[in-house]
Amino acid sequence: MFKPDNKEKQSDEIETVIGPSVKVEGDFEGSGDMIVEGIVLGTLKTKNFLKIGSGAKIKADVEAKNAHIAGEVSGNLVIKENLELTSSAKIQGDIKTTSLAIEQGAVLNGKITMDSGHEAPLKSAENQKN
Repeated sequence: MFKPDNKEKQSDEIETVIGPSVKVEGDFEGSGDMIVEGIVLGTLKTKNFLKIGSGAKIKADVEAKNAHIAGEVSGNLVIKENLELTSSAKIQGDIKTTSLAIEQGAVLNGKITMDSGHEAPLKSAENQKN
C-alpha cells in the first residue's frame, strides 16, 4: 500500500527541506515540494508534495497538493489530492482530502471530510419536501 520512497508522488525537484535541527515559527509557504524533519509552529503550505518525516513535530495548519506523513501534526490538514499516513503518524486535527490511506498503527484524532470534487451539493431535507 505504501511505497517507501513515494517517488511517484514527488516531482524531480525538492524546493525546501526543514532539517531535524531546525525550528520554524510563523507562516511558511512555498510552491515546490517540501520535506519537513524538524519543528514547524504556525502554518505550513505548499502547492505541491509535502513529506513530514517520522521525527517531525508540526503545530500548524497544513495545506498541500499531496502529502506523506510519518511524524506528529497538531492542526488541521487540507490536502487537495492524496494523503498517506504511515504507522508512526500522529494527527490531532481535522482532515479534508480527496484520497486517504492510513497504515495500521497511525493515530488520528479529528474529523475526516473527503470530497471527490464531482459530487452535486446535498439538498436539505426541507428542500426535498417541496
